[in-house]
Amino acid sequence: MNLTEKIKILSDSAKYDVSCSSSGSNRKNKKGGIGNAAPSGICHSWTPDGRCISLLKILLTNSCIYDCKYCINRSSNDLPRAAFTPDELVSLTINFYRRNYIEGLFLSSAISISPDHTMELLLKSVKRLRQEENFNGYIHVKAIPGANNALIKETGKYVDRMSVNIELPSSESLQLLAPQKTKESIIRPMSLIKSSIIQNQEENQIFKNSPKFVPGGQSTQLIIGATKDNDLKILKLSESLYRGYHLKRVYYSAYIPVSNHPNLPAINIPPLLREHRLYQADWLLRFYGFHSDELLSESNPNFDELLDPKSDWALRNLHHFPIEVNLADYFMLLRVPGIGVKSAQRILQARKVSVLDFDDLKKLGIVLKRAKYFLTCKGKYFPQRSIPTSSIAIKNNLLLEDNIKVSENIEQLSFHTLFPGIMAINENMKRISGEF
Repeated sequence: MNLTEKIKILSDSAKYDVSCSSSGSNRKNKKGGIGNAAPSGICHSWTPDGRCISLLKILLTNSCIYDCKYCINRSSNDLPRAAFTPDELVSLTINFYRRNYIEGLFLSSAISISPDHTMELLLKSVKRLRQEENFNGYIHVKAIPGANNALIKETGKYVDRMSVNIELPSSESLQLLAPQKTKESIIRPMSLIKSSIIQNQEENQIFKNSPKFVPGGQSTQLIIGATKDNDLKILKLSESLYRGYHLKRVYYSAYIPVSNHPNLPAINIPPLLREHRLYQADWLLRFYGFHSDELLSESNPNFDELLDPKSDWALRNLHHFPIEVNLADYFMLLRVPGIGVKSAQRILQARKVSVLDFDDLKKLGIVLKRAKYFLTCKGKYFPQRSIPTSSIAIKNNLLLEDNIKVSENIEQLSFHTLFPGIMAINENMKRISGEF
């Protein structure tokens, strides 16, 4: 098998791993156009200073000893198999970099022969890139669960970020779909990476030239929709990972149907809307001061399809509103739908020099079509004929306003629905979410 065939197979196999900022697009190039996002192999990430960089996203091998029912690379699946040698991978990365195709490498792998064998090959590849080729671009590598701690720690000296994919949210799910894996084997390397990062940070305070260990931190991936785990369980897991293992990101991947196994859901379309809602909630956990128990509960364990998690929380907690925009503190401002982190900071700065009204809020970038139901300026509501105060009425208004912006094909007025377009929206949501 030549190198071109290996690249095609192993880049295509890597597209199901979303532990980077972009993964998978069906936008193909047109005649006379520039760029092509459809072929696998290139993904994007962001550096701490905000730069977007292109990465070669590829597997070392797609030959796997495990038979995880949800995975395209499972051992029982009949598909072309390939593997790079460390030399081939190093040569490929350097040649792509010199041609300005990429600025870094996102390297993962199926488990070939054993976890130690696979981790050793990953280590050889990144070590040669750093030491022999003097490559200083961004490198993200997957730590292999079950591999020797010494191999993982040594690899961490040469990469910018490491990730350990949890994949399934519970031990029961693992037992059902990936019985060869255990929760302990996945958590162990995450704990090792966390403690090694802390140790390295302490050493850097004493020795300025001490070698770095995974300076970009660690991340993980959760597959959404392959099991019956609800959103509350998934969000609680993410919250505990952020607190307990200092993860930089938890990535959510809508389950893509790749098998007809009876333990897998019978869906034709990935639950992309559910994935999107979890990303929104994840943002609220990391930057807005929310907790999982506030956003969901045992009686309400899944997110609303029609409303984003922040708006849904606000409607369930109307006793906190309205707030006076000229008096509320930063953390309460963050809880108002339509006000983000930067918007809240702008409000605090602007309040130092003047008393704000709704025209000022619009200039500051606040999304008033959402925020107007939850705040007052100078003790007064938004100037319109009437502002609804019940959660049902506010929700209906929010949905109508979203429909006007999002859909140009508004449904004709009907005696069977009070709100034009809502029935059409519901049908579209079901298609997007993979629920029928």
